[in-house]
Amino acid sequence: MGPRARSSRRRSWTRALAVAFLPLIFSGFAPRPRPKLGLPGASAQPRPAPSSLFNWSHLTPLELEDRAAGLEPQSPGGRKPCFTLGGHKFQVFGGSIHYFRVPRAYWGDRLRKLKACGFNTVTTYVPWNLHEPERGKFDFSGNLDMEAFVLLAAEMGLWVILRPGPYICSEIDLGGLPSWLLQDSGMRLRTTYKGFTEAVDLYFDHLMARVVPLQYKHGGPIIAVQVENEYGSYNKDPAYMPYIKKALEDRGIVELLLTSDNKDGLQKGVLDGEVLKTVSAILDAGSSINLYMFHGGTNFGFINGAMHFHEYKSDVTSYDYDAVLTEAGDYTAKYFKLRDFFGSLSGVPLPPQPSLLPKIAYEPVRPNLYLSLWDALQHMEEPVSSEKPVNMENLPVNDGNGQSFGYTLYETTIASSGVLSGLVRDRGQVFVNTVSVGFLDYERKKIVIPLVQGYTRLRILVENRGRVNYGDNIDDQRKGLIGNIYLNDAPLKKFRIYSLDMRKSFFQRFSVDKWSPIPEAPTFPAFFLGALSISLSPFDTFMKLEGWEKGVVFINGQNLGRYWNIGPQETLYLPGAWLDQGINQVGAPAAPSLPWASPLSQLPGEIPGHGPCRLVRAGNLSGCPLCADDPGSRPFPRGSLLWLQDRALLL
Repeated sequence: MGPRARSSRRRSWTRALAVAFLPLIFSGFAPRPRPKLGLPGASAQPRPAPSSLFNWSHLTPLELEDRAAGLEPQSPGGRKPCFTLGGHKFQVFGGSIHYFRVPRAYWGDRLRKLKACGFNTVTTYVPWNLHEPERGKFDFSGNLDMEAFVLLAAEMGLWVILRPGPYICSEIDLGGLPSWLLQDSGMRLRTTYKGFTEAVDLYFDHLMARVVPLQYKHGGPIIAVQVENEYGSYNKDPAYMPYIKKALEDRGIVELLLTSDNKDGLQKGVLDGEVLKTVSAILDAGSSINLYMFHGGTNFGFINGAMHFHEYKSDVTSYDYDAVLTEAGDYTAKYFKLRDFFGSLSGVPLPPQPSLLPKIAYEPVRPNLYLSLWDALQHMEEPVSSEKPVNMENLPVNDGNGQSFGYTLYETTIASSGVLSGLVRDRGQVFVNTVSVGFLDYERKKIVIPLVQGYTRLRILVENRGRVNYGDNIDDQRKGLIGNIYLNDAPLKKFRIYSLDMRKSFFQRFSVDKWSPIPEAPTFPAFFLGALSISLSPFDTFMKLEGWEKGVVFINGQNLGRYWNIGPQETLYLPGAWLDQGINQVGAPAAPSLPWASPLSQLPGEIPGHGPCRLVRAGNLSGCPLCADDPGSRPFPRGSLLWLQDRALLL
């Protein structure tokens, strides 16, 4: 994330003003300031930027012909240092938007709002863990199409500053590093440890082949590339940053290299205060800025990170960040103040302010079908058999890459009661047969197992709540059961281990014949299935799970993210771009805190046995594809799925 004072836990955007793009470039990562620009007609003094360069009102980065001189730091005549671009004095007015946190269909909307506010540059991280989920298997498709995002920014007249890591922090799982790196018990992340640099080299081979053609000097919009992220606050290997710099240059990165940190002098560049006063003070000093975040977006799926200093705290699903635009892309008061301010500097009118995307409150939805986790196990792949517990990352699954996200279920047999103890990362629900008896986590490291008769099945369902994304302990972010688990101080043996990663392929095995009507007393954890009917074009909305404790929500196969009734987040953002006109599947891991008869929302209906269809329908659609009144006339709906962790819910 952008430089900030780590001693403060308050995430005000004014503390997240990134000063990485001031003319405070680390000397080892930037060209030396030159007294002359070396361009025809260029003088020793940088010239004021013409309006076309400053505003890009009629000229986009892709149309610029003169590419001889990229973004460079200058110190004209001993005066304050500044940037030049193409030989002209240039101030970076940057705002951060992460393409992987915004539905692809909304990239254009968010970028247009950035440009209409008066910004000339977008900055974005590149998450290694999402782009290389398995060693050597790369994904730059769909919402991860980094090149498409960069080119779209260029078409809109925006420059791009790329922050490719390999470590990015960004409140994302393991700071954007892939979890399969942790299969190596001796791994030392963010150092020149051979196992790490070999993986970085292979990743950069692939990534930089995509980035190089997008650079300014190759006709693209990328004017600068960041080297790693906040390494001064980690600083475990003095050879590491030079290695990353060389790795970028050796693969064809020719634009300005910079870094970002929160230490020493850079920390002094973070200003508190009201938005306009803060930005104005920076620009009056002749500096460039980057607002982290201009638009935060959402930690969709399981990608959220965590912090663990005195206690473990996972990041919430929302990445609203108190940014200039809200999580749903709506304007804030900060936006209008910044737009007025930048407009007063530009000398020409800013682009028209884009209209807001419409929002709508749909009718409440209630689950109709059910599948207990214990019944679902028979339809899953064969579990891993192991004499001892195996942590998530080292499970022999996913072509040897282990498990990155989701849940892991450990099973063994016991013949006595007693005290169960061990290290669980991050939260383990303990079952005797199918009865929940409590939890193990960072605070609760022991639990009493009640009296059992004969051999009894002990089960521990462990959730990875997010790996730490910042701090000295990133090497220790393995999840699941860590080491032995003990009953009365004796290590338990002979485990069956199920990988419940909850990727799209995970649910494909649960065909329609596997589901049952919801009984009066469901057995938890469980999956629940329901449907949302939409008669007209879908719009953005928010999902509020009243009466549910903890879990994950899926809509049409898209993982909206986690929720937990302890707060602070109370709703999940549901992009209209992920909804269909007609039937939408809804599902999630969750847990009701009220009796099962209590509604998920204020929806009348008979859930036990389903009975007459009480599913609320919008518009003129009629009939329920889940009803028994016409079971064979419709395909299984693309509805909703809720997985209840303590108990689970599929909508």
